[in-house]
Formats: sequence, C-alpha cells, structure tokens
Amino acid sequence: MPLTATPTPGATLVTPKDHTLIMIDFQSQMSFATKSIDTTLLRNNAALVSRGAAGFGVSTILTTVAVNTFSGPMYDEITDAFPGQALIDRTSMNTWEDANVIAKVNEIGKDRIVLAGLWTSVCIVGPALSAIDQGFQVYVIADACGDISTEAHDRAMDRMVQAGARPMTALQYLLELQRDWARTETYDMTTGIAKKWGGAYGLGITYAKTMFGAHEG
Repeated sequence: MPLTATPTPGATLVTPKDHTLIMIDFQSQMSFATKSIDTTLLRNNAALVSRGAAGFGVSTILTTVAVNTFSGPMYDEITDAFPGQALIDRTSMNTWEDANVIAKVNEIGKDRIVLAGLWTSVCIVGPALSAIDQGFQVYVIADACGDISTEAHDRAMDRMVQAGARPMTALQYLLELQRDWARTETYDMTTGIAKKWGGAYGLGITYAKTMFGAHEG
C-alpha cells in the first residue's frame, strides 16, 4: 500500500515550547583561541540564536565557567537578549556535571536539549553525550559553536552525531521556530532578527521589502 502524506510537521522538528536551550561558555578566554569560525560570525550567530530564543519564549539556560576569576563575562549579544537572567557559573568543564545546571534542567522538565557554545570538543561534547546517555534528545547548533581548530570542531561534531545528536545551524534554528509565515504574531520579530543578524538572507529581506514591499505571507 502506498504511504499517505499529510500536511503535518515531522516529530524531530523543534518548536518553541518543546526544548531547553543551553548556551555555554560564550566568554572572552574561550573565544581568543577559537579558530574554527570567525569570532565576528560566531558572535553574530550567538545573537541570532539568543534573540530567536528570547522572542519565542524558549526555556533557556545561560552558563559560564569561572566568570569572575578566569574566563570573563558572557557575550553581551547573549545577555542583552535575556536581561536580568542569572548566569549559572561552574567549575566543571562538562555542564552536565554541574548540579545547579541539572537542577534547572529538571525544573524546566523538557526532554529535548539544544546546545551552543565554546569549545565544541569540550563544553559541547560533554553535555551532549551525557544527556544522550540519560535518554534526552540533543540538538547542536553547529555554527554557534567553535573550537581551537576546524579539525577539533569537525571531529567533535562527528562524535556527537555518531552518538545520536542532531546538528543544525543558527538561521535554521530561528526559521524552524517560526516555520510558517502565516504566524503573524511572530512574523515581524522573526524577519527583524533575520534582517539584523541573518547575513545575506537578512539583506535580501531588507531589499525585497524596501524595493517591492514584498511579504512572505
């Protein structure tokens, strides 16, 4: 018998309310040695993810390591998107081994985790593999992560994907949260974020709207 298609989204697509976003160690000390991605692009993608998550009301955990003694403050691009939200500072390289982070994960109570941060091979591999071991579904925003070399980043991504993690990109994350331009309540917010932080795609939106009054919906 042939399969019957229906106009319904796949179960593995993320929605604003089905996951917890954890943004990890976006700090100066980690950034100085990050070579797998240009720092300006990394900060831009972190802003894109942060603004999208904040705008869609995604449950978000912001965590740092040795914020006052070694690694420095979290990027303004992230903290400005979540004004007043406390950062969870850790001593552990693996976020999943920090009791305060895990208490927050359990308080939120969602079994799907989305990760972004520095470095991919340490600060993202650790929680990704640990969460997968405990039965969580894990997604990694690959271009909102970085490492000391392209090799280090790529092998870390390979290792996580082999364990069951699902890779995505910053712009993909934003557009997956929106998913339908007929959702008018978030249309202006989504296109506004894309125009500011969406690179060439954002320029295209600005051009189309300015020159032709175009509208996706």
